[in-house]
Amino acid sequence: MRLAALAAAAAIATSPAASGVSFLQARQLGNGGFAEAGQLAYPQLTAWAVLGLHAAGANPGSTTTRYLLQHELELRTATDLALVVLAEDALGQSPDRPLARLRALERPNGSVGGLVNGTSWSVIAFKAAGAPIHRATIRWLLSRQSRAGGWGWTAGAADSNDTAAVVEALRAAKIGGRPIRRALRFLLGFRNRDGGFELTHGRGSDAQSTAWAVQAFIAAGKPPPRGTLAYLGRLRRADGSFRYSARYTTTPVWVTAQVLPALARKAFPLTG
Repeated sequence: MRLAALAAAAAIATSPAASGVSFLQARQLGNGGFAEAGQLAYPQLTAWAVLGLHAAGANPGSTTTRYLLQHELELRTATDLALVVLAEDALGQSPDRPLARLRALERPNGSVGGLVNGTSWSVIAFKAAGAPIHRATIRWLLSRQSRAGGWGWTAGAADSNDTAAVVEALRAAKIGGRPIRRALRFLLGFRNRDGGFELTHGRGSDAQSTAWAVQAFIAAGKPPPRGTLAYLGRLRRADGSFRYSARYTTTPVWVTAQVLPALARKAFPLTG
């Protein structure tokens, strides 16, 4: 029995998620921020690291909270502000200041900053912070769904990542039904034979697009498509980080931080 327990503990300790946590923790600097090897920390990457660790049940500590608070003024876009709202909330810090700045970017048409990406992340951040999500914002997002069922950074250029983010935002706002079904069918069009998903057609599978797709299906109450988690597991490197794809290794902190929520089978927002 004891040997079985030790074997189980060892399996957990060496799981893709656990090794990813260890890798991210090793990339935390003394100032609390997170950085790629040989580079400086910056708040957006730090926010992603916080979210990845939080999804996996780890907490980077109070120095990271201080780092984010000290660097809030560097944030400019709706997406960046929303990420820090989510990260500060995950750290148990009230995100009042970035949340107020995010609200200031709301437009009469319902968008936040004018882009699908920023608006979807803002909805997720509002939900996490317990702030109202305006009906005009949801109507604006729904109006941007393409005939094929997806969303993109700009009109007419739908991709898997933006579509997955909007699915998470709509589900956070308790929107279901036909828009979500159409979006999931659209996402499946980016799935490849290796089990991974690609950002746009012809690019090939990558870790981040696959992680987004997994989270979209989880947000919709569906199991991850077959082979997706196995694909992510195959991208794990010896140091615990995750490759961007089978061919490329780039920005391992960013990639690993985005893979961890998918491995934990959690969609954004990670709370509530």
